[in-house]
Amino acid sequence: MDSISPLYTNVLLGLSTALAPQNLFYCFVGVVVGMLVGVLPGIGAMAAISMLFPLTFYLDPTAAIIMLAGIYYGTAYGGSTTSILLNIPGEPSSAVTAFDGYPMAQKGRAGAALMVTTLASFIGGSVGIIFMMLFSPIIVSYALQFGAWEYFALMVLGLVAASAVSEASVFKSLAMVVFGIIFGTVGIDIYTGVYRFDFASIHLRDGISLEAFAMGLFGVSEVIASIRTVSVEGAQIRKVTFRSMILTRNEVKRSAMPVVRGTLIGSVLGALPGTGATIASFLSYAVERRVSRRPDEFGKGAIEGVASPEAANNAAGQTAFIPTMALGIPGTATMAIMLSALVIQGITPGPMLMAERPDIFWGLIMSFWVGNVMLLALNIPLIGVWVSMLRIPYGILYPAVLLFVCIGVYSVKNSSFDVWAVLFFGVVGYLMRLGGLPLAPMVLGIVLGPMMEEHFRRGMLLSRGDFVDVFTRPISGAVMAATLALLLWGLWRNLKKKTGVVPITEVD
Repeated sequence: MDSISPLYTNVLLGLSTALAPQNLFYCFVGVVVGMLVGVLPGIGAMAAISMLFPLTFYLDPTAAIIMLAGIYYGTAYGGSTTSILLNIPGEPSSAVTAFDGYPMAQKGRAGAALMVTTLASFIGGSVGIIFMMLFSPIIVSYALQFGAWEYFALMVLGLVAASAVSEASVFKSLAMVVFGIIFGTVGIDIYTGVYRFDFASIHLRDGISLEAFAMGLFGVSEVIASIRTVSVEGAQIRKVTFRSMILTRNEVKRSAMPVVRGTLIGSVLGALPGTGATIASFLSYAVERRVSRRPDEFGKGAIEGVASPEAANNAAGQTAFIPTMALGIPGTATMAIMLSALVIQGITPGPMLMAERPDIFWGLIMSFWVGNVMLLALNIPLIGVWVSMLRIPYGILYPAVLLFVCIGVYSVKNSSFDVWAVLFFGVVGYLMRLGGLPLAPMVLGIVLGPMMEEHFRRGMLLSRGDFVDVFTRPISGAVMAATLALLLWGLWRNLKKKTGVVPITEVD
């Protein structure tokens, strides 16, 4: 079976893989952990996936990626809970939900806001899955024609895109990309076998541990930052009853088209490198405010301001897998960790994955359906549990998180050096946060850097040292032109930001 097999054949193969008992179990674990992580302020999907990354070494590759994916899109469901009840986003992509979700809760409509987020999330996620099923094979059919220069150009585009749309300045983001690439050069040279930048340490000869890097940069730094911004006591939560979750006919009518628009925006933006769910949710909110007949209600409890962003961030969460799985190019830092989880197990995401391991590719896609159904069924009944979890004193929660991080990173290689490394990168990540430096471009740099170097050097060998080939080949030339245009747009955006004219959609 290959990538051009009939869609129904691939769907059947994917279902048989996704419904295997082991994969069902890990899908369930993933979505439940994802919802929990989304609910708890200060612990994002990236931190959770980084902490559980070592566990994937002991799992089948399909089960591992299904579990990590479940955590990723599960956080989008759970992140809206604290946004609505506490005005504290559990996830960055859920920040915009707080604009109208919290005012709805203050008006006694917290249940309705939670219900509409659940339904909008399911619809957005479902359409995102359909986009992935339909367009991934088309993208793969073109990607099979790619050579070294085409992959190099796409990776440059991904890194520049992540920098251009970042909330920080383009210069800061590109600087972090460069630092990530520098960290990625540590270890053995794949072409010459020479050890590079290892400082005569045997611990660095295989390169910097990606697990320690990610877990420290996101997990530990997130905990340090959160300790300074949240109270050590549990939160005071207003009660939510099942009766209050029933939507009125007017609320259903007002939510319908916003969900459709948010879903389309999220499905498109999610598939673009460097954008993701956060950009999609803010852009959809801005669009709704622009087209609404009641723009003055936004920020005061407009249900459209809840429905559209939630549909957008869940649709984007699904279509973000398109460039990662079909091209092997992660568009976000979280996708980079997922890609690494497969690479470490000897599975290379990209155009050949659909042909060589269709069970993984289509099993993952069909597991999205299973996971979204699980989330739909679990989210409402478990709201009481999540509310109880929010009452856990952070003085107990955060030390436990740090303990699990250290245990997890040590279990990978049984190396105490990696424990010190994760603490080092935790401090580095926290200092970067204080300095307003973005973390995600750095992770993309360390993941894509070695791959970009490999394709660059291969391209130079094939073109006999003529770098101009990357601009003269049709596909790579077009991608490099798009990269330049995106970079110029990012510079223009920064210039506009300095003048004080910053659209609401331009956030990371």
